[in-house]
Amino acid sequence: MSADPSQRTTAAPRRRGSAEREPPGAELRVVMPPALAATIPVAARRIVLGRQPDGDGGPALKDGSVSRKHFAIEWDAAGGFHTGVDLESRYGSFVDSVPAVTRLPLYDGAVVRLGPTVVAVFQAPAARPDGGEAAAATASRDAIPGEAPPARVLRADVARVAADPSPVLLVGETGTGKEHIAEEVHRLSGRRGELVAVNCAALTPALIESQLFGHTRGAFTGADDAQRGLFREADGGTLLLDEIGELPLDLQPKLLRAIQEREVRPVGSTRTFPVDVRVIAATNRNLGAQVEQGTFRRDLYGRLSLWEIAVPPLRRRRGDLFLWFERLRARWHAERARTEAVRPWIFDGRAAEALLLREWRDNLRGVDRLVHALATREPASADDEPLAFDGLPAWLWEPAVAAAAAGAAVEPSVPSPRPAPTRDELAAALASNHGSIRATARHFGRDRKQIYRWMEAHGLRERPPER
Repeated sequence: MSADPSQRTTAAPRRRGSAEREPPGAELRVVMPPALAATIPVAARRIVLGRQPDGDGGPALKDGSVSRKHFAIEWDAAGGFHTGVDLESRYGSFVDSVPAVTRLPLYDGAVVRLGPTVVAVFQAPAARPDGGEAAAATASRDAIPGEAPPARVLRADVARVAADPSPVLLVGETGTGKEHIAEEVHRLSGRRGELVAVNCAALTPALIESQLFGHTRGAFTGADDAQRGLFREADGGTLLLDEIGELPLDLQPKLLRAIQEREVRPVGSTRTFPVDVRVIAATNRNLGAQVEQGTFRRDLYGRLSLWEIAVPPLRRRRGDLFLWFERLRARWHAERARTEAVRPWIFDGRAAEALLLREWRDNLRGVDRLVHALATREPASADDEPLAFDGLPAWLWEPAVAAAAAGAAVEPSVPSPRPAPTRDELAAALASNHGSIRATARHFGRDRKQIYRWMEAHGLRERPPER
């Protein structure tokens, strides 16, 4: 297989005086086809993936389209990252949709396609001093499914905080399943009461205080009956305050007092009522930034975040994407009382690669939408024909479609571009491509002007590509 000279590269050049770095723990998850699903630890400095790797450290991928020795993964001690390169296979190898005709960096979250076989790359989580790995076993895989390292870390965090009565703050993008995580924290806490969930953004601004703390009869116009309020309804249990960043500033001191004093005062009453409530707050906002802007109280933020759990977005746990497809597909069938057995969906290589590389800014809501689109057109009896890239809904690639409509040259098979790299990632990509801006642009799925803008922002200088 011959390479484009402008992209030809070997390893990133060794830095003078740099110490040899041992490879960090890494994992490969074979995610497609389902019959080959497996987790492969990357412990050696070099492993080979293929149908018959012959003792080179990798597993045998029993797929007729995979070459005997298809793809090599090596540790670049000077650069401090793993690299991958095609071994002149019959159907080629791709890293994040870029042909691996030269050695390409394999960062956390990279997607490798070997013919129809697709592999997700993860940095393995470091051993936890708090013994979180053992605690994670108590968290439900049904509530927090997945085997990608971020999912395992999330289960460990949930198990660790559950028994403590202090408030918990769940921080994550919309659609990441924060309410399911709150339910699991409540279940593991063993509290006798129920979990009461409320969306702060949906509360009526004029009545939000009475909705949380209750009111007496006649406290205001329309208060024909006394109401206990959500805090007292959750007495003995857990109160989930979703979208806590939407809570009005003037109500935040009263919420802080209720949490600290463990009592509430209904609107119109001179009495306070004790409450035994564990508070879980959830938000997709940066509350720290809101504190600095003066729209969220620093003392309330400090109280709510005694335990803080970061809920990773779907793109950081890509290896679990197809697991979520099957989970939501099963729910789709159950909601329609369809009881026939269904086999897991099989996506061809290009389709699986594109879905894994998609940003999924809407997270599980976007997956649910795609599951609905595909499930509604399923044949009565499933066959073994893979779902092809061309058969995926066009709305998945809306930015690319819009650009094409405007006359831009867009390759429809290229998935959404990767997020902006860090300085080290950009420097490593430039080094591995021997300074080629064009090859680096292809690596990141951006145009050359964007690479120049990133270089300027990070203070990196262009050098002539090496031949």
